[in-house]
Amino acid sequence: MPEQDKHATATSAKALVAAGSKVTLNFSLALADGTLVDSNFDKPPASFVVGDGSLLPGFEEALFGKGAGDVVDVLLPEEQSFGAINPENVQVLPRRKFARLLANSTDPVVEGTVLSFADAGGFEIPGVVKSIDEDTLVMDFNHPLAGREIRFQAKIVSVIPADVQVMEIR
Repeated sequence: MPEQDKHATATSAKALVAAGSKVTLNFSLALADGTLVDSNFDKPPASFVVGDGSLLPGFEEALFGKGAGDVVDVLLPEEQSFGAINPENVQVLPRRKFARLLANSTDPVVEGTVLSFADAGGFEIPGVVKSIDEDTLVMDFNHPLAGREIRFQAKIVSVIPADVQVMEIR
């Protein structure tokens, strides 16, 4: 085989998603019943590096071995998406600590309201008000999609292998 043909064959191989790859894709997340949770199919595609924490590991695993033009459509169990519901993430708090917040009539706090708290490191932790009674406020700090199967659909636009450096020239 002539040298030129060998080079053409080696560079024409389709890059596949693997650890460290830069992936550009359109995606959607839906509940098992089809209720759409998030999608960028009507927007420009998103890019991320596999393993950088942008996607949960279960979503990344569904992309492994796929390349540009491939479509992924998987129903992921809770363990591979947002995890199981952790009963320890449901906290019963004294209502008196929220007296001023609960007295706000402009933006009332009711069941389903999302409140933000700061953890010991100062990081924001959102929680959903599950119930309010005379003495307590019950907050759920689980991810809203925890405990649910998630349908992950993606159309891969491009894959750049981890060992390829890309420079943008403007």
